[in-house]
Amino acid sequence: MAERHGIEAIFVSNAWMRLPDSPLVKRVAVEAGMDAADDWIADQSTNQDVVITNDIPLAARCVAQGAKILRPNGKALDQNSIGMAVAVRDLHTSLRDSGQITGGPAAFQKQDRSRFLDALETAIQVIKRQSY
Repeated sequence: MAERHGIEAIFVSNAWMRLPDSPLVKRVAVEAGMDAADDWIADQSTNQDVVITNDIPLAARCVAQGAKILRPNGKALDQNSIGMAVAVRDLHTSLRDSGQITGGPAAFQKQDRSRFLDALETAIQVIKRQSY
């Protein structure tokens, strides 16, 4: 997507990642530490960014900055949906802590990839229109 649209893709982590070689792919390495990558992402995100994450607290911070949020399965989070996502996350955390939930999220499906690519294309187009 970065190549097709001529936009920079930034990957943030506190560990090395194998990424495609491209002048549009940027790797940001943060110091090790709890939420160091999340802090960098939240501090840097703007309304011109698409943040891809399954981390609900990070998503909430980025929504507050005006960023477009996509989960890897293509589901978007925004001002209208982030409150419910935070509540469901907190409920699931409580249920896991009490042993009532023992499984994780559903496995990634082919349609998740398709939905993600469609949602990412839409988010990029929205940002491009805002820039004109």
